[in-house]
Amino acid sequence: MRIVLQRVASAQVTIDQRVVGQIKQGFLILFGAADTDGEDELDYYVHKISHLRIFADEAGKMNLSIKDVGGEILSVSQFTLYADTKKGNRPSFTKAGAPDHAKQIYERFNQKLREAGLTVATGEFGADMQVSLVNDGPVTILFDSDER
Repeated sequence: MRIVLQRVASAQVTIDQRVVGQIKQGFLILFGAADTDGEDELDYYVHKISHLRIFADEAGKMNLSIKDVGGEILSVSQFTLYADTKKGNRPSFTKAGAPDHAKQIYERFNQKLREAGLTVATGEFGADMQVSLVNDGPVTILFDSDER
């Protein structure tokens, strides 16, 4: 599982000039799954993300979680997080999960975030999406289950 998490002031995803998901303050999450990903990885990252303290407290220190600030999540599937660029100039995506499995893991991830008490908007799995955001900080965190 690979996740790029960005702290944002706002974010939205558009498909065919139609907004399908948008949030105010919170996290934009770009999510990619491998065939080996399952419940253990999901539980670990949902807990990590829901408790990650990267919002400023009254002293200006990153000490508050998304729950503490009433933030939201925009979750966008992105198999290109598994791009392998070691050979040639055209990336290979063979390490990305098979579409059926990846979609199931992505949907389960979003469900578990909601079960953790978070508001989650999404893009559409497999769609050609335009994502816009106002990065706050900027703060960007990378997660990779192979390095857990």
